[in-house]
This record gives sequence, structure tokens and C-alpha cells, in this order.
Amino acid sequence: MGDGQTRDVAARLHSASIRLLRTLRREDDGSGLSAPRLSALSCITLEGPVSLAELAEAEQVRPPTMSRIVDALVERGLVDRIADPRDRRSVRIMATDEGARLLTGGGEARVHALVGRLHKLADSEKRALARGVEILERVAR
Repeated sequence: MGDGQTRDVAARLHSASIRLLRTLRREDDGSGLSAPRLSALSCITLEGPVSLAELAEAEQVRPPTMSRIVDALVERGLVDRIADPRDRRSVRIMATDEGARLLTGGGEARVHALVGRLHKLADSEKRALARGVEILERVAR
């Protein structure tokens, strides 16, 4: 495959990924959280206790913006601020059990919606897609 074809595949994959995520994001409406808050909760849950600076960097926002997002998550009981055992002047942010449950439920809703779409495919297409997912996982590493 030439460079032009590789670029075309990359552009189509990028476009399809965005459309798929936008479609599945509709499942998040039931969470009651805005997309930025849900994204931050996801990062906190998956990465474990994180500092505000680490979270702001991961979410590509400024620390004051992230501070407001975390305040809202704390208020909802979805995350806690805990003392950093390495530096008592610092705090780390970690998901509460309720926050982790909300995130898990949202992920399950997205997967359920995707399963419904995959059921419409032929078995041969599902097998091809399974192989494609293996390749995408390698690309994403």
C-alpha cells in the first residue's frame, strides 16, 4: 500500500472513529454529567488517584478549569480529594465507589448500543471487524 492509500485509510479511520464516538456518546445522557465532567471522571477512575495538575494535563485543560470540574464531581459524591501520602501538602483525586459505578454503567450502556449495531452485520463482517479491532489495539499502543 502506497503513502497515498495509507493516508486515505488513516483519514477514513479518523472520521469513522469520531462519528462512532459521537453516536455512542448519546448513551451518556443518562449519567447527568457534561462531557468534560464524564471525561475527567473516566480519567480519574482509570488512572487511579491523580493530582489536579496530572488530570488537567491529561484532559488538556488549564488547572483552574479542572479545579471547577473536580469541585462539581466532589459535590456529586463521585470523587474524593485525598491527602497525597508522599506530600501531605498535596491532594490526589480518586473516584468514589459511586463514581466508579456510574462510569461502569455508562460504559456498559455504550457497549450495549454498539452490540445492537453489530448485530446488523453478517458473521463474516463481524469476524473481519474482530481482526480489525486487534490491529487497532496494536496501533493504539
